[in-house]
Amino acid sequence: MARNARQYVCQECGASSPKWAGRCDACGAWNSLVEEAGAQSAPKGLGTKRGRAIEFVGLEGKSERPPRQITGIAEFDRVCGGGLVPGSALLVGGDPGIGKSTVLLQVAAALSTGCGCAYISGEESVDQLRLRASRLGLAKAPVQLAAANSVRDIVATLDTPDAPRFVVIDSIQTMFVDNLDSAPGTVAQVRTSAQELVRLAKRRGFSVALVGHVTKEGQIAGPRVLEHMVDTVLYFEGERSHQFRILRAVKNRFGAADEIGVFEMTDAGLTEVPNPSALFLADRQGDVSGACVFSGMEGTRPVLVEIQCLIAPSAFATPRRAVVGWDSGRLAMLLAVLEARCGLAFAGADVYLNVAGGLRVQEPAADLAVAAALASAVSGVPVPPDAVIFGEVGLAGEIRPVAHTEARLKEAAKLGFSQAIVPVSRNKGKNRRASEAAAKGMELSRISRVDEIVRLFGPERAISKRHGTERAVNG
Repeated sequence: MARNARQYVCQECGASSPKWAGRCDACGAWNSLVEEAGAQSAPKGLGTKRGRAIEFVGLEGKSERPPRQITGIAEFDRVCGGGLVPGSALLVGGDPGIGKSTVLLQVAAALSTGCGCAYISGEESVDQLRLRASRLGLAKAPVQLAAANSVRDIVATLDTPDAPRFVVIDSIQTMFVDNLDSAPGTVAQVRTSAQELVRLAKRRGFSVALVGHVTKEGQIAGPRVLEHMVDTVLYFEGERSHQFRILRAVKNRFGAADEIGVFEMTDAGLTEVPNPSALFLADRQGDVSGACVFSGMEGTRPVLVEIQCLIAPSAFATPRRAVVGWDSGRLAMLLAVLEARCGLAFAGADVYLNVAGGLRVQEPAADLAVAAALASAVSGVPVPPDAVIFGEVGLAGEIRPVAHTEARLKEAAKLGFSQAIVPVSRNKGKNRRASEAAAKGMELSRISRVDEIVRLFGPERAISKRHGTERAVNG
């Protein structure tokens, strides 16, 4: 049970004593002990022993920006917020074989010319690491290799003044602390091992990168607290059979979250892609119905991707809704809006949606582009190949503005697009002038309702084209 004992507390220093005395043993003050009721404490709690008072500071003050270690791999530095921060901890997760160990070995090799780097593997032997380095052309890099699983041995090796400035632990699920009886990979082992390594990194001031296994659902295996303990969480996205890899920052205390880095898997390892928009649109066809270009934002970077839709008659009582690279729940909502507000029928048809290139789009600004692709797939009228579309669709059929309109239009203009279908701006003065300046001669069509996009590429446009009476639709 909780206890509520009486105690004598010094009014000068706060020290407590179980009995009264004329002089405080802690600070030496006379007649300063006053009887007080002790705070209730649960069994095995803090008890009655008082802790040390912490010092508070104000929000206003001068704090130096943390220095950065530039790896030279621009896409990796972008995801980390401009480089690695000394004393920080990174957690890199992804499917097996997607390239986690490869990119970290390349980062260690790139940093090793200016500072010491160590690669500690609990899954591979030193000979296997050397074979991978030779395959990637990094055999001459001065990276220190080791194969170990004991956290006690790793801490004893790295807890020195001349410790490496960047350490890779591959993987955290294979590490163990000998004080615990559980097997490596269990919740207690993963949590304790990560805590010891992160604490050492912050005390010695080196950056540590932890490789994390993922579950069947794609989440990092182990306790969720593992992601809270580290400073940056990076996820590798993409299909193993696809050459593109997306490195996304899910959490970053030193930079923007949702920032992405695009890599291409080659025989020489992962090579960075400086212009992902041109890469995602490289294999795009011309006048094909059901396809349009969406200008999205990934962190601070505008990225243009192609959204493809296919409508086919269903042979089953329940039509299929297959989605790759987008939220299936968002597609179901958009289909309901098009049926209720625009009169399009999808009840007896299979709907297939794909984001070309392996990128996963998460922002609601893709609603209007998906609606245009669906309307084009139903009617057979292609979306102009030189047009980009973005905007959020509400349940009432309204088109809502989205952020970073200028950056989206500027990226589209740089890649040679001449048309853009965008939402009506709330501020028709400043925002409109900024959008027109960013478009650089592009033809802007501003719409406020989703039925306007259907009139542009939907069944009405197809009927007018078949009868030779195609008319312009005021967007």
